Amino acid sequence: MMNYLLASGDNPLSHVVDHTWLKTADGKYTILSNHVIMMLAAAVLLVLFMPLWSRSRSTGNEVADMTPRGPRNMIEAICAFLRDKVARPNLGEHTDRFIVYIWTAFFFVLTCNILGLLPLQPVTQWALGKPIYGTATGNIWVTGTLATCTLFMIVINGLRIHGMTYVKHFFMGPFPINCLIAVLEVIGLIVKAVALAIRLFANMCAGHILLAVLLSFIMMAGKSSQGMGFAIAVPVVLGSVAINMLEIFVAFLQAFIFTFLSCVFIGLAVNIHHDHEHDEHHEAGHGAHAGPAH
Repeated sequence: MMNYLLASGDNPLSHVVDHTWLKTADGKYTILSNHVIMMLAAAVLLVLFMPLWSRSRSTGNEVADMTPRGPRNMIEAICAFLRDKVARPNLGEHTDRFIVYIWTAFFFVLTCNILGLLPLQPVTQWALGKPIYGTATGNIWVTGTLATCTLFMIVINGLRIHGMTYVKHFFMGPFPINCLIAVLEVIGLIVKAVALAIRLFANMCAGHILLAVLLSFIMMAGKSSQGMGFAIAVPVVLGSVAINMLEIFVAFLQAFIFTFLSCVFIGLAVNIHHDHEHDEHHEAGHGAHAGPAH
């Protein structure tokens, strides 16, 4: 259905980019757009359904109540995997402090990715007179904002937990080389956030653009002749179905990668004292080992 709708448009790429609903009085800034509405929809769905699906049952049977079933089983499995296999190896003792942000980021990105795959355009066009559709995470401003949230988590918690030690760890080596290294470290910190934003944006856009280009072949062949259009449509539609299946996998994969990289970057900021302690312990152990030789 979505493939047909994409193919029927004059410009298939118009289904990938954002469309403005409401702007400020001077027309410079967007207040409401398709992607903003899709983000709000994702947030509302999570607020409504996550507590409902994760709620414990109260049947009176303690064993049955503690056994997760249905959606709760899936949510608990995902949360446990993210905490034990993704967050804890990177965040260590700070895992429980940041796990709420990690869970929130994963489920929000995943919900935005999944909503972007749904054929909402005809339904919203019929119900509201104006279509609402699109992948919010295929918008660089959205992914940039998400990456900025992770950047704030890195810097603010690095300063909150370690104070000036966090700032000093940028200055490695003797003066004045440490000043140059500090500048490079700050640039590297910003580049991490930029890479986080571009990676999610590019991957979510790529599949939709590929679908749009493939389906445009049907339009071009149909203008030549109906037979040619049908001959092209069969392999293109089959290929589009396969790509749609791949897009579902990509939706989960990109949510996981965003979450995993956020854990790695935050972990590098909040666990810096472990490296120092390890170095001091290593040096002390090395000195104690070398001492008797003198």
